[in-house]
Amino acid sequence: MTDSLDRRQFLGQTALAGSAATIALGAGAAFANKAPQRKVVIGIMGLSRGLGLARGFARQPGCEIKYLCDVDQNRAASAASQVNKVTEKDAKVVYDFRRILDDPEVDALVCAAPNHWHAPATIMACVKGKHVYVEKPCSHNPGEGELMIAAARKYKKAVQMGSQRRSGAGTIEAMRELHNGVIGRVYLSKSWYRNVRPAVNRADEKQRPPATFDYELWQGPAPRVAYRPYKKGSGFDPHYNWHWFWHWGNGELGNNGVHTLDLSRWGLNVDYPIRVTSSGGRYHFKDDQQTPDTHTVCFEFEGGRQIVWDGLSCNRHRAGFVEFYGDGGTLALQQDGSYTVYDKKDKVVKQKKAGSRGDAEHMADFLAAIRNDTPLKLNAEIETGHKSTLLCHLGNIAHRTGRSLACSAKTGRILGDEKAMALWRRDYEKGWEPTV
Repeated sequence: MTDSLDRRQFLGQTALAGSAATIALGAGAAFANKAPQRKVVIGIMGLSRGLGLARGFARQPGCEIKYLCDVDQNRAASAASQVNKVTEKDAKVVYDFRRILDDPEVDALVCAAPNHWHAPATIMACVKGKHVYVEKPCSHNPGEGELMIAAARKYKKAVQMGSQRRSGAGTIEAMRELHNGVIGRVYLSKSWYRNVRPAVNRADEKQRPPATFDYELWQGPAPRVAYRPYKKGSGFDPHYNWHWFWHWGNGELGNNGVHTLDLSRWGLNVDYPIRVTSSGGRYHFKDDQQTPDTHTVCFEFEGGRQIVWDGLSCNRHRAGFVEFYGDGGTLALQQDGSYTVYDKKDKVVKQKKAGSRGDAEHMADFLAAIRNDTPLKLNAEIETGHKSTLLCHLGNIAHRTGRSLACSAKTGRILGDEKAMALWRRDYEKGWEPTV
């Protein structure tokens, strides 16, 4: 099943006019306004990205943040001091997210912990009867994504991935234009990511984790790895640099590429690729980071369609965001949902300004699904999130195995390659295996 706009019932209820006010409103917010405004109680796990989410949910009508959770006591205290300034009732600070799941008053878990936690925490929450807003990428490996869908279906819970542009009114309008043929048959989408990240180098000496940081719980479902400090000015940071190690993260492709790949897949109206190729490596620095800093991945789909993602972690030279190419022209989409349509001669025929990528609307959409008991009516429901996250996993598997992957157009699973399929899942620390 594709992510056609026809699937999104809220679009039938939300007519997007051309005014900036309407663009700012967003489809998720319009849908939420029709929902009964009963209080929704949430707990937030992980207070790096989770701090921004906490501020956003605190602004949502009828949403109570009961818990703020982080394994770093200092960060938890800092986040609470900031969030509680904008809430009617102070949130409780906890260091173990299972305290959130054990509270019968809590409706939903917001999981913004590192990637290796996304699926296990989501599945545990569903088993405990909680809805989940899970940050991108929704899983650490493809098998986890499949389990997340199974858990959401079995326990009938709303599970939303944090790909907020799915709820941005400008982006929704751009997708409608594509699906209605504004540039004809769309056959190619390209997207880019640029940043300047430092080298990552290990120090020789061993060191214990800080007393205020529960490294054991931070590792959670991941098999145990000794805590190692890194050289000053670089290295392992439990609050971010885990992204660049396969044991916990998914590289730049899973960190930021998932956003644009989700839009590319949506615009092309495709599900699973039939072939995936990867090119790149650790070119800028020769250091301890495992994931590529220079990476290009191509995804081919049935019907003569392709997505290309290009990421540079160590060079900020300006590129685009997401572009779509059709037999009748081109559509260039910006991060905030603004877009420009070009004809076959590359002449501008339409421009639309937006200005909101959809963060508040995405949260409103999640709360509305809880209030209305409509777990499948989400703009980035977990099946949609899994399909887009899977592209990141497949690109990384192609990179790690050093060869192209043939995949099933029905399931996305890798065909005829046992070595590649061995990366479909991971090993878990005993007692932390995700179980639906």
